[in-house]
Amino acid sequence: MTHTEHGNRSQVAAQRLRQMIVAGELAPGQRISEREIGTQLVGHLDGLSRTPLREALKILAAEGLVTIAPNRGATVTALSIDEVEEALDLLVGLEGLAAEATCARIGDAEIAAIEALHEAMHAAYRAEQLMDYFEINQAIHQHIVDAAGNRVLSRIYAAECARIRRYRYAGNHRHERWERAIAEHDQILAVLKERNGTLLRELLRAHHQNGWQVSRRVVAATPASDPATSKSSSRRRAATKTNAPE
Repeated sequence: MTHTEHGNRSQVAAQRLRQMIVAGELAPGQRISEREIGTQLVGHLDGLSRTPLREALKILAAEGLVTIAPNRGATVTALSIDEVEEALDLLVGLEGLAAEATCARIGDAEIAAIEALHEAMHAAYRAEQLMDYFEINQAIHQHIVDAAGNRVLSRIYAAECARIRRYRYAGNHRHERWERAIAEHDQILAVLKERNGTLLRELLRAHHQNGWQVSRRVVAATPASDPATSKSSSRRRAATKTNAPE
């Protein structure tokens, strides 16, 4: 097998493992058995060997979704609620920085690309394809940030989004949040088309606040054995925190 073929198989394996982690099929703190995972991925990659699987785990480790320790192998990274909130505070700040620059710079072609993603997200919502919906949703936010033209901002934003993807996904299991998020995205697109940076910033902030209030309750309700919910602090106890983003 060529190096390119190995690389492609690693990317496919990484994508599937990423989805398993985000969907909760692999829980925070869970050890990842190469043998068991290899068996589960057979339907996606026939005859998957350990080399591309290990490369896939390295990809996810770079994203912060997996932790690899000497003599212990790989485990699903577990974050406390405090850590997730801190990351989300950063993401809201980055989107706020991007909003006005995006509205000042964005062209019709970029808006058309975001609108196409928006329509695809609506289609996934109507079909109740939650993972597809979520991935498209994340792509829309990344496109909005990218349109600001700041590569450093885009890189940091993408890295933090990847690291906490599983925790943001959790709230979408609540159908009422899903419906509201769709309506909020309709508003976001409309304001983006108007190129109103100030209003876009505020809509993005409110969107994240509303989403995280739901996701936080879902994550906090997981079993206490989940390392992601085992830490307590004043921030975690403040379930009604007013500035908590999605």
